Amino acid sequence: MSFDPQAATTTYIDSLGAETLARSAAYTVGSHWLLLWGLLVAIAVAWIIVRSRLLDRVEARLGRRGPGTRAFVVGVVYFVVAGLLSLPWSLYRGWWRETSYGLASQPFADAMGQALLGLGISSLLAALFFMGIYALIRRAGRRWWLWSGALAVAGISAVLLIAPVAIEPLFNDYRPVPEGPVRDAVVALAKEAGIPSARIFVYDGSRQSNRFTANVSGIGPFARIALSDVALKGASLDEVRAVTAHEIGHYVLQHVWQRIALVSLLAMAAFFVVDRAYPMAAAALGSRAPLSSPTSLPVLMVMVSILSLLATPLLNGFIRLSESQADRYSLQTANLPDALASALVKTAEYRDPRPHPVQEMLFYTHPSVERRVRAAMEWKAATGSKPPG
Repeated sequence: MSFDPQAATTTYIDSLGAETLARSAAYTVGSHWLLLWGLLVAIAVAWIIVRSRLLDRVEARLGRRGPGTRAFVVGVVYFVVAGLLSLPWSLYRGWWRETSYGLASQPFADAMGQALLGLGISSLLAALFFMGIYALIRRAGRRWWLWSGALAVAGISAVLLIAPVAIEPLFNDYRPVPEGPVRDAVVALAKEAGIPSARIFVYDGSRQSNRFTANVSGIGPFARIALSDVALKGASLDEVRAVTAHEIGHYVLQHVWQRIALVSLLAMAAFFVVDRAYPMAAAALGSRAPLSSPTSLPVLMVMVSILSLLATPLLNGFIRLSESQADRYSLQTANLPDALASALVKTAEYRDPRPHPVQEMLFYTHPSVERRVRAAMEWKAATGSKPPG
């Protein structure tokens, strides 16, 4: 009897059970709506700050300080105040909702503490970036937006360079994979790809989330592959091999650099629109600040938020392609289609495995689990799952 990839895919997905599939679908649709509600919250927060004239008063107090200093301080004040005003929304989205769906078990006090820590770090980094944007507006004239792409490359690269050593350890504990069969398997896969074993870590991801996950972070000498302890505790040895090979695929195929390039191009396009449409947006929010003044930041951020939402399908499409390529790399190197499929099914608890094609195209950062499992089963049918080499 010949192997049927579609029947095998259906069996994998149906193994979740009707209740889990329904809960996953509800969670996924709700997550899509969060994009719109998040934008509305951002607009409301920006409107409050504009109407309060808080930034105008901050800039006035800075007196004759240099433009760079004024832009940085005003930026820090804006991002901190905006973050505090939207903190209830952030906690609802990132803690209460995740907990209510059984996807997190982090105590509220810990979640609040990490949210405030993240707010402080992101406010400083964002203020530094927009200090550079306002410097471009002052010095490059009408073509400032053309240079914003280079600034975005530099900014994103700097953050990715320092994040593994200076930021991520503030939120989680990263350690080498402990000795044993898992480490032996992971190191063997890394060695085949030319990746030093010292760049593979396990972290306490269960502190924030119960999701089955792994990731590639950092660039250059600080790039690393990190496996959540959730994945290690809830996976078989073959599933760990398959997932690690997938993450190694991202590393080997340089997906981080490709994403930096795409985001930088999108940033350039967004700032071009900002340059042309700023007066209309400022009038809509009741702001009289010229674009060259850091007090224009609330309007600028609303425009960037709207443009980012509109660009979501394009960015998601690129990420889906890179995820498919990483799946393919896993199948080619580890050749464990069933293990990859069973690991993917674990992610279906927070990502509807059977979305409508339009839903997948617009909102999904990964191909649907059903599509990915089907690709693994087709690989199994084509190769017979014979070990490579």
